[in-house]
Amino acid sequence: MPLKTISGTGRTCSISSLFITLSLLCILPLSFFFFLSNPRSTPPQNLLNKLQMSKNSIKVYIPELPRSLNYGLLETYWALTSDSRLGSEVDNEIRKTLLSKTSKKFPPYPENPLIKQYSAEYWIMGDLLTPEELKKESLAKRVFDFREADVVFVPFFATLSAEMQLGVNKGVFRKKVVENEDYQRQKMVVDLVKKSEAWLRSGGRDHVFVLTDPVAMWHVREEIAPAVLLVVDFGGWYRVDSKGSNDNSSDTIHHTQVSLLKDVIVPYTHLLPRLQISENKKRHTLLYFKGAKRRHRGGLVREKLWDFLVNEPGVVMEEGFPNATGKEQSVRGMRTSEFCLHPAGDTPTSCRLFDAIQSLCIPVIVSDDIELPFEGIVDYAKFSVFVAVSDALRPNWLVSHLRSYSDEQKNRFRRNMAQVQPVFDYDNGHPGGIGPLPPNGAVNHIWKKVLQKLPLIKEAIVRERRKPSGVSVPLRCHCT
Repeated sequence: MPLKTISGTGRTCSISSLFITLSLLCILPLSFFFFLSNPRSTPPQNLLNKLQMSKNSIKVYIPELPRSLNYGLLETYWALTSDSRLGSEVDNEIRKTLLSKTSKKFPPYPENPLIKQYSAEYWIMGDLLTPEELKKESLAKRVFDFREADVVFVPFFATLSAEMQLGVNKGVFRKKVVENEDYQRQKMVVDLVKKSEAWLRSGGRDHVFVLTDPVAMWHVREEIAPAVLLVVDFGGWYRVDSKGSNDNSSDTIHHTQVSLLKDVIVPYTHLLPRLQISENKKRHTLLYFKGAKRRHRGGLVREKLWDFLVNEPGVVMEEGFPNATGKEQSVRGMRTSEFCLHPAGDTPTSCRLFDAIQSLCIPVIVSDDIELPFEGIVDYAKFSVFVAVSDALRPNWLVSHLRSYSDEQKNRFRRNMAQVQPVFDYDNGHPGGIGPLPPNGAVNHIWKKVLQKLPLIKEAIVRERRKPSGVSVPLRCHCT
């Protein structure tokens, strides 16, 4: 067959060649479709893992703040010659014997249980400073330009700052005076952060502060209220929000500084070691509680419960404090009891709940206003007993109710509890917290919850930007 020439192109093609080309163009898309739809032809697993991790990760920027506001605070703490506060015996011993062997750049966090229970700030910071090649399991990816970030993490050890002030000069803690070093540090953080381009761009709504101690950043809470606050509960905010209202006006909206829509409830750091389900033994005590009998505000229910329960058969109510002796008693008491009582204290929750989980002691939660970490991911009803305060205060009701649970129900609670024990672990086992973290631990779960809030954070930033100059955003309560 003679060849046809397309004039002006200088190229010649046959009808056969053209037919083959067109056929290939039709066949290739079909082949590609069947390749993708074939379950045996899936992309490599490592590629899928990378894609999934990228989808679920959160980009975090850390602004530069003076070292004196984070690890320098730890240096100051350990430089104290001694500490006479309750629970400080262990840290005084570390000062004498172990401190010379620890990292100078990343000093350890205090072991004093009154401070250690709030140590989330230390472990989150350690994860963010870990080199990227060691962060394969971490959801938080550090970036060095705030314009690339999803959130801005403020590197201030606010809890340690507050606790150090309470230890050195408690009398000035609530006062805005020069002698209150914690207040001076709070002011420094707010001044530096609020002048930054990152804050001005978002109004602070994408900034993250760790405020696990109920009194952390006490004097500047109104100024950082737009930010994402990582808190153990909202109990430390109630009195502050209601001060100006006298509870007389129905128009007054309470708790405008904290909200489940923007903030994240995080766990206390548990103080007791984990009991594996395989190590669980027969429990002879029905209900156990160890702690202070008298508390304030919502914790007044604790004193009433104490009087109801102290003489009940099968119930152990111990008054004690978190020193070395108290820790040993708590380990023994929680591991030999079916249920552990968790009444409200000065705030709706406490470290005791997470110690009970690690001890496989079924929590009995008597705290109507409690907020719990990672709800929506963790279902507490699968391993805890929730009791209304009004029911718990009925004579003989609580003990009778707990005795109604069968062995199979209690064993199922403990099996479910064992599955979530790792979720409440902060410690990654590395000095200074610098190193790979457990993928299913507390730090990653905190970032999962922050990640869930990103769409609302971004929407709030956009809404604020479009408002005309001089128009203020009304304070609204988003409590649920």
